[in-house]
Amino acid sequence: MNNKGLETQIRDEIMAMVNSRKSLMLSSLDEDGLPYASYAPFAVGDDCLYVLISEIAVHGRNLQHNPQASALIIEDEDTADELFARLRVFYRLWAEMIKPETADWQQGVDCLQSRHGERISNLSQLSDFKLFRLHPQGGRYVKGFGKAYQIEGGTLSGDSLSHLREGHKKRSDAKA
Repeated sequence: MNNKGLETQIRDEIMAMVNSRKSLMLSSLDEDGLPYASYAPFAVGDDCLYVLISEIAVHGRNLQHNPQASALIIEDEDTADELFARLRVFYRLWAEMIKPETADWQQGVDCLQSRHGERISNLSQLSDFKLFRLHPQGGRYVKGFGKAYQIEGGTLSGDSLSHLREGHKKRSDAKA
């Protein structure tokens, strides 16, 4: 398989991984710049992810104050062949809060509702729930030991991919 064919295959694998999961691990920054980890159900949009989060939740407030975030979408440990090399995709993100009563709001809510059902319709009617469009700013796809790819660009599957060839190294037997 040529490089172009391999890159297309990897992009397809990334999107299959993203589409196979319903929630992501979300890391946001508080007002002091300290990290906060949580999770959120998500939906896939046009090269973005949508999340509907209450501003009562810490990560909801964090995203309103600082749009820098990251997300990890990862294989379930119960189904992973290798716990130390679980299939996963990581994104650096920029979070955009979408105003209610706009076409963008409706598009995001529709994406979430088609993926998660009627609960989204109910939650989207609550004023404390905010819709965020998470724009990828690059990331990494890991499919096993020695099989990691840098995702470059502003798309979920990458404008370009590069295989990370720097592998694991054995500790030196040299005496300190």
